[in-house]
Amino acid sequence: MVMAKAVDELARKTPGKKSHAIEAFSRALLAIPTTIADNAGLDSAELIARLRAEHHKKESNAGIDVITGSVGDMAELGISEAFKVKQGVLLSATEAAEMILRVDEIITCAPRRREDRIYYSAGTELDVKMAHLLSASCPLNISCSKTTPKSLKQSSSSFPTSLTLRTSIQPFKTLSLNKNNTKKLFSVRATTLQQPGTKPGSTSSQTSGEQPRPTRVMVIGGDGYCGWATSLHLSNKNYEVAIVDNLVRRHFDDQLGLDSLTPISSIHDRIRRWRSLTQKDINLYIGDVCDFEFLSEAFTSFKPDAVVHFGEQRSAPYSMIDRSRALYTQQNNVLGTLNVLFAIKEFSEDCHLVKLGTMGEYGTPNIDIEEGYITITHNGRTDTLPYPKQASSFYHLSKVHDSNNIAFTCKAWGIRATDLNQGVVYGVRTDETEMHEELYNRFDYDGIFGTALNRFCVQAAVGHPLTVYGKGGQTRGYLDIRDTVQCVELAISNPAKRGEFRVFNQFTEQFSVNQLASLVTKAGEKLGIEVQTISVPNPRVEAEEHYYNAKHTKLIELGLEPHLLSDSLLDSLLNFAVQFKDRVDTKQIMPSVSWRKIGAKPKTVSA
Repeated sequence: MVMAKAVDELARKTPGKKSHAIEAFSRALLAIPTTIADNAGLDSAELIARLRAEHHKKESNAGIDVITGSVGDMAELGISEAFKVKQGVLLSATEAAEMILRVDEIITCAPRRREDRIYYSAGTELDVKMAHLLSASCPLNISCSKTTPKSLKQSSSSFPTSLTLRTSIQPFKTLSLNKNNTKKLFSVRATTLQQPGTKPGSTSSQTSGEQPRPTRVMVIGGDGYCGWATSLHLSNKNYEVAIVDNLVRRHFDDQLGLDSLTPISSIHDRIRRWRSLTQKDINLYIGDVCDFEFLSEAFTSFKPDAVVHFGEQRSAPYSMIDRSRALYTQQNNVLGTLNVLFAIKEFSEDCHLVKLGTMGEYGTPNIDIEEGYITITHNGRTDTLPYPKQASSFYHLSKVHDSNNIAFTCKAWGIRATDLNQGVVYGVRTDETEMHEELYNRFDYDGIFGTALNRFCVQAAVGHPLTVYGKGGQTRGYLDIRDTVQCVELAISNPAKRGEFRVFNQFTEQFSVNQLASLVTKAGEKLGIEVQTISVPNPRVEAEEHYYNAKHTKLIELGLEPHLLSDSLLDSLLNFAVQFKDRVDTKQIMPSVSWRKIGAKPKTVSA
């Protein structure tokens, strides 16, 4: 809207036929917020009229808030977009318009030279205004070359804008919980600016065998529980990091009325705070990996040496709520991973994929669980085969499909990949997230996204009995969040060979649910907290008493130094839960999703 207004004002001052072209450009710019409002199902006529009125005020940051369906202050909402993205959109659109105009012989001018694409080649009043209006609300480092217009050399500070361009709208049609509160997810194609002195390509040599230590790591799902901690850890280890995320995990909380125990800052505030504390930049690409056009742009822009893929719906209970969530889980996880595989093949064939799998793929067999493969002898013949999978939810099944797809592409295309079959993660603090409250990681304690030990600590902190499902003999592998980030770094720094599909079992200790409850009870007693335990009907379909012995030596051999579940760590977790216990919603503690009662009808949640 700001840009349309500025262009329209310029048209009025321009004589001759050129003014008609400028007016048309103004109308095209005005169509952008109109289209956004229409696609969001809003009354565009009413909103655009209000938006136009707001922008006639001095220094307005007004924009369309599609969540509330009203005009809001984009600066207060923390909505901004990178300079280069908007610049690229307008350059492409302007060149297309000029091409059409040249055909009609209305404007006769030579095409822009490629080296001048960073700015409009003629330093006209329109060029300068566009550069000002395109600047994001964060400081920009504009490096001035000989071809840069003099007027722009004098204008290298930041300028606010509220216009958002190149928005890929992905309606979340099947996941709305209440017709009166329907929301749509917007995947914004955005990226941060490249820092001066950094090269757009990879610094590692590309070979068909071993490759040097990667320097550029793309973390898909970098706003989530494991992804955020990993992104900071890798950045702190001097990797160049790019986060790719559609921020849907935050949307799930809005859907289901959930919230993290810890207050979570926006992804933009998180990255800004990290930069201010460490002087290290993290690139940000907001969009959906199921949108291959967006993913392609992210790959070609960042050119990763390694991709860490956390970007999946990661809750078994969520996948068992109803049919729509089961479909979403499998579509999002399986198709998203396929897109990542095709992106590696097309744009970065030597890139190493580090994929977060789950120990839940194996189930609970009555034999030892090997790391990915098992050697068997049958009818006198011996072979090494993928370990049998016995998934126990639609979420776990999506992970099995991922593993099969990755194994196939390694064999067929020569992709290098490491599948980290992770156990249950607990904890919230890493060296990096402790640096500032705006870097806090999320801490889920509810019955849908909360993991067992985290849930127990919160329950103890608020005086709620620990909820053991069924007999409590369910045994799983567990690890500290600090070990998650350590394992990912080890996998990246020791990449698989071309065509190799490695599987590492990523956990450090095994516990039954009853053992965890006992440990939390003892830790609570030391802190003066009386902890009780109750058995509740098991909402899952699983063995409640079983044999479980899983191998986990490969990461240890690479150098993993585990943080084992000690009394001091449990004390720390409990104290952390006590610190934020006022944020606990006790209605979210008990399990509400039943494996046997899942149905086709969408399940709603009342406010």
